[in-house]
Amino acid sequence: MLRGLYTAAAGMVTQQRRHDTVTNNISNANTPGYKQVNSVSRSFPEMLLELSGVKGEQPKSIGSIHTGVFAEESLSIHLQGDLSNTGRVSDFALVSDLAVPGMAFDASGKYVAPDGTVTFQPQAFFTVQDRGGEVKYTRDGSFHLNDQGFLVTSDGSNVLGADNQPVQFEPGTSLEGLYLSKDLNFIDTATGNPTGRQLLVSRIENPNKLVREGNGKFRFDGEEGLVRPVNGEDRFEVRQGYTERSNVDTAQAMVDLMSAQRAYETNQKMIQFYDKSLEKAVNEIGRV
Repeated sequence: MLRGLYTAAAGMVTQQRRHDTVTNNISNANTPGYKQVNSVSRSFPEMLLELSGVKGEQPKSIGSIHTGVFAEESLSIHLQGDLSNTGRVSDFALVSDLAVPGMAFDASGKYVAPDGTVTFQPQAFFTVQDRGGEVKYTRDGSFHLNDQGFLVTSDGSNVLGADNQPVQFEPGTSLEGLYLSKDLNFIDTATGNPTGRQLLVSRIENPNKLVREGNGKFRFDGEEGLVRPVNGEDRFEVRQGYTERSNVDTAQAMVDLMSAQRAYETNQKMIQFYDKSLEKAVNEIGRV
């Protein structure tokens, strides 16, 4: 009986985490560059039940039993979001469809080899540096110039250039007089001359190695060789005057939210049932 109580409790914890994940997606549905997060659940290992100790007979296999479920991890879905035309020259949106030779990625951004090996599609990211000096990656291109002429994100992180240094213009420079070329160079609109500043866009070979850090930024937790600047062979584009919308499917998120809530309530009723059964066992059967 207690095994069932623990199983229902584990189910409640799992559905609570699933509910929190979905609500976080919904709350960020309008956040530029936000990537949807899916909660992955997994069952505990099965237990094999045997009947033993019956008048010296050999143990007999009864069957297996599940011992509950738990929320194993949360995975970010790094699929391309729709673009929103803001009309602001300080906004930039990444559009990428990076390829790997010999692999055709499906709509979910993964390729499954004949031997079952799964490879995820590489993704392109803006490269920034937070106030602690650590390199981060983001798809939120809502940039602006601060008083010192540094190109920064909405939270003040420096946007890095091709030289791995913060992009900086002369104080008083306005992005209204600049545009970004296809090769990621900032061009003076009035003269048509390059300013000598080039934006750095990084290619992440395995986006699942990215750890969400908040404010739309990710930290790469993998080998250094899996990150490199994009080159002319990569299929990507940076569009000025646009931002990338979140890739949250709000309709599916509402369905998942109701499903998690109903599953939570079901497990809750099971715990109430076990509680009443234990109460009866202690207060009534114990008197006999």
